[in-house]
Amino acid sequence: MDLHFTSAQPTHEEIAAVDRELEAPARDRLLPVLHAVQAHIGWISPGALNYAAFRLNVAPAEVHGVASFYGMFSLTPRPPVVAHVCDDIACLARGANSLCSDLEARLGPPGSTWLRSPCLGLCERAPAVLTTVAGETPVDRVLAPATPDAVANLLREAAEGGLRGDPDVLSPIPQAGQPQLRLLRRIGRADPSSLDDYRRCGGYEALEKAFDLGPEGVIREVIESRLVGRGGAAFPAGKKWEAVHAQQGTRYVVCNADESEPGTFKDRLLMEGDPFAVLEGMTIAALAVGAERGYLYVRGEYPLAAQRLQQAVGLARRQGFLGDNILGRGLRFDIELRRGAGAYICGEETALFNSIEGYRGEPRNKPPFPTQSGLFRRPTLVNNVETLINIPEIVLRGGAAYARIGTEKSTGYRLFCLCGHVTRPGVYEIPFGATLRQTIELAGGVGGNGRLRAVLLGGAAGSLVSPDELDTPLTFEGVRSIGATLGSGVIMPLDDSVDLRRILLRIAEFFRDESCGQCVPCRVGAVRQRESLERLVHGRPLASVAEEVRLLKEMGQAMRDASICGLGQTASSVLESALHRWSLFP
Repeated sequence: MDLHFTSAQPTHEEIAAVDRELEAPARDRLLPVLHAVQAHIGWISPGALNYAAFRLNVAPAEVHGVASFYGMFSLTPRPPVVAHVCDDIACLARGANSLCSDLEARLGPPGSTWLRSPCLGLCERAPAVLTTVAGETPVDRVLAPATPDAVANLLREAAEGGLRGDPDVLSPIPQAGQPQLRLLRRIGRADPSSLDDYRRCGGYEALEKAFDLGPEGVIREVIESRLVGRGGAAFPAGKKWEAVHAQQGTRYVVCNADESEPGTFKDRLLMEGDPFAVLEGMTIAALAVGAERGYLYVRGEYPLAAQRLQQAVGLARRQGFLGDNILGRGLRFDIELRRGAGAYICGEETALFNSIEGYRGEPRNKPPFPTQSGLFRRPTLVNNVETLINIPEIVLRGGAAYARIGTEKSTGYRLFCLCGHVTRPGVYEIPFGATLRQTIELAGGVGGNGRLRAVLLGGAAGSLVSPDELDTPLTFEGVRSIGATLGSGVIMPLDDSVDLRRILLRIAEFFRDESCGQCVPCRVGAVRQRESLERLVHGRPLASVAEEVRLLKEMGQAMRDASICGLGQTASSVLESALHRWSLFP
């Protein structure tokens, strides 16, 4: 029996928004449909939910469950113009609280024309704001770094209909023009909207060589390169490719571009500045594993990246680099772009599959693993943007030559996101092996007041390390030796003006809010962890400070041991690294 929460009817505008998105109704079109309603109306009403359920032949209760899962969708009335103000760790270190206080004095408390937001992936330009303007021609506009005057002016212009379509300006690459660059070499040199420019700079040469190598040859080169995933899990890429290639029937390639780890923005810069390279990496992967369809799942808060990628896909199709007979070599492969909607958990690969399929973005139990049963329950190769950007380099250079870059156990190039208190924030490309100190110096050294207190390494799921550990090599084995992780490539120096306790509390709030709630250890543990930290920060432990800290460590252990996915398993990592290195709660 179906559940209907209301008998609410959709408006003509809501009907039009849904119908424009649905050429052939299918469950996996639910997320694009919800995006369409949110973008055109400004919120998703009960009537719109009922109509979407009717058109897709999905129970209204399920449609409501999906819509309520994502942070970018509002199920309550909201003005058409809203400023989403980041108050996460990078922005917090660069004045987000002051910005929010000023906006509250000018515009009223959050919840109307402006909202506090988790990380927007604009950490190199903190503090950051994303303004969404709903209407017949929706507009998303990034403002970073943001000031109270600039935010107020932007909201006024948007309300008066003054905003136009340019969503953002590409952030510069601090190393631009340096001859040693490989992954970043085209950004700033080639027009990201021009396929001809991409080819002039060597684009699609790797795909042509991949055809000559054949699927087994490409996989052999990837295995010999010893490339591991750059999203945080560091799983050997070649093993994944080999496992999917060995399967039969329909297979998929998925690019995980839902970069939501606080402090991380490297994939955004790659998508905005070199979108064809992402497509080329996916196409080589499809050739290698035998896939005819790919999905590019882009973080919802990245409007410029989505625009550039959609344009690139269209150009690649028209010029024979996607479609039924790529380059006349018999390869059939096409890519569909999907936008996330504000759910950190969808960076977990199986949660991402559920999101594409039109379900709540909740992780699946493993096994089976995605190489056997992934998207639509078919064998699926999933890699993140940075991993795929390395593939053309490996094919052109050769796997063995690539493996000689870096160190024996950490091969190739790595992109690091430097933000927080650093002189020149941005994305930096270095071969594995440079130390943490050398990398910070590459970015101009410690910023802020110049007195380093700590470095957040790897993001909210990473570790806080001390100034005494700056000579640690940035390799998988190097950071492991100090009990840390490279994670998603975040390096966030924090000067001694920052209250580390507040940083820990904000990270705990982040995991509490982003837990999907599917498993008890994470759903309950993330809430209790935040409550315990708040008691410690305000000097109100339940019994004693020592007892409260012991309780925190026990909760962290329970989440690590029993959570379904990496969110719960790493939710206490930064906290425990800080408790190990500093006496923050005397």
